[in-house]
Amino acid sequence: MSVSGQGFEAATGEGPAAPPDAGRAAELRTAYEGLLQIRRLVNGPAGAAVPAPWEVRQLPRAVALVLEASGMTPSAVDAQGLPVRTGYRVSAAPDPGRAEVTWVGPRGGGAAEEEQERLTACAAALERLGWVCLLYRGPRRRRFLEVEPPR
Repeated sequence: MSVSGQGFEAATGEGPAAPPDAGRAAELRTAYEGLLQIRRLVNGPAGAAVPAPWEVRQLPRAVALVLEASGMTPSAVDAQGLPVRTGYRVSAAPDPGRAEVTWVGPRGGGAAEEEQERLTACAAALERLGWVCLLYRGPRRRRFLEVEPPR
């Protein structure tokens, strides 16, 4: 995803592959630093250690921002919605107030073999910023990460 009229949009892994772009990298740094600054301003003593209320309201977007800023690779899809690059995909979970992170890639590309290791790395990046992450096995025994704010 790219910059829209509403500001920076972090890569959720559900959009087309974009070539490396120095401008986007700068926007990503600015958005991430903004996230940390908002946390420091609105969270009182907890500061940047826990998600801010706006992050909780826009959970998939906030999770995608943290993952992209952590250097994780987002998946990408073609015009038909089929994965063309292996990486994370962030979406709203079926349960409100949660996001789901999956590790997907092109058919036969090995995403299933690396998903536990890569999702564990995603969880580590998110947990450093106060998110609660649980790794599950879903349909067809594929793993996914459920992300929620601390209680």
